[in-house]
Amino acid sequence: MIDLPTILLDDYRYDLPPDRIAQYPASPRDHSKLLIYKEGIEAEVLFHELPAHIPSDTLLVFNDTKVIPARLFFQRPTGAIIEVFLLQPSIPSPIISEVMEATQSCSWECMIGNRKKWKHETLSVSLNNGVTLLARRESLETDIIHFEWTGGVSFAEILREFGQIPLPPYLNREVEASDSDHYQTLYAQHDGAVAAPTAGLHFTPRVLDALQAQGISFGFVTLHVGAGTFQPIKASNVLDHTMHNEQMVFDRPFLQKLAAHVGRVVPVGTTSMRSLESLYWYGVQVLFAKQLGTEISSFMIEKLVAFDDYPSELPSFPQAIQAILDHMDTKNWATLVGETEIFIFPGYTFRICDGLITNFHQPGSTLILLIAALLGDNWRSVYQHALAHDYRFLSFGDSSLLWKS
Repeated sequence: MIDLPTILLDDYRYDLPPDRIAQYPASPRDHSKLLIYKEGIEAEVLFHELPAHIPSDTLLVFNDTKVIPARLFFQRPTGAIIEVFLLQPSIPSPIISEVMEATQSCSWECMIGNRKKWKHETLSVSLNNGVTLLARRESLETDIIHFEWTGGVSFAEILREFGQIPLPPYLNREVEASDSDHYQTLYAQHDGAVAAPTAGLHFTPRVLDALQAQGISFGFVTLHVGAGTFQPIKASNVLDHTMHNEQMVFDRPFLQKLAAHVGRVVPVGTTSMRSLESLYWYGVQVLFAKQLGTEISSFMIEKLVAFDDYPSELPSFPQAIQAILDHMDTKNWATLVGETEIFIFPGYTFRICDGLITNFHQPGSTLILLIAALLGDNWRSVYQHALAHDYRFLSFGDSSLLWKS
């Protein structure tokens, strides 16, 4: 590991007035404001004008995860309400897509609200579809919850019937019926996120059609956004912050498209960016393992992977992606599943991404650090401009197209 300088959290704070946090999305979605930055503020337009500002040689990469109704509320015989917030599955599989298809039982690591009032008893609820759902704690020492149910329906169906959409805590309001639609991207496909990849909330059919009409390519990755995305940094030196890990899924056609692409690569959202950069480092690990004649054990990208002391020159991103494809051939894999806790902060060198479509993020957050890695010190002028020109912030707020400095 190379020596890293101290990075002070206080250098990445700014004053965000509460009334600048958008409580609801723009209507229609693509009428949110769009700030375009490339070595300075270049334009202020509405989001539906995005296609005019994307070069035709661009590959846009979207995160097609789907937010699940991850908040479950049970009532004890005493009347006490217990909230169970799904985080990570463990049984029958750690792979979220497989657990969502379970039809009898599953276990999840959870956050438990009112946990002191829930000891050993099994909680139950009868759903409108005739299904009875049971929940019990594995032990008082862990937050693993075991679920069982009748009726032969999938766990995904259980959640759609019983769960509640987990809005970001900073919205500080109750969930409304419209949130099931508003807090979901148009192209969401794969159940598993507990927070939306919010940069994608601005896209509408007409924006997607206009982008494709001018020859812009699309690619889709899946990163199941975890609750850790809202975890504040508490350490004064941000390098001491514990990063959450999130599950990623890539299919072979996307990897082939990426390896062959000549032109810009622009992720839609920080989750797509973290996925792409993590993919590169996995390719590096595969290549170096092959050179050493060893076997790579798992696809797990650690927090400071980019700052390891590598034995030789790093590959180009097409070389890294091709190494992954070759590795998948030897394993006969059609799909690649991994985990990442990658931390992107100033000093990071982007290996795949040339720009980013993203919302405006919380002060002192890991995502502000990612923006600072992309823009350098200019991140602050971008945010000062947005604050001075009435942009709306955070999940339901306005958008930006930022090109790498």
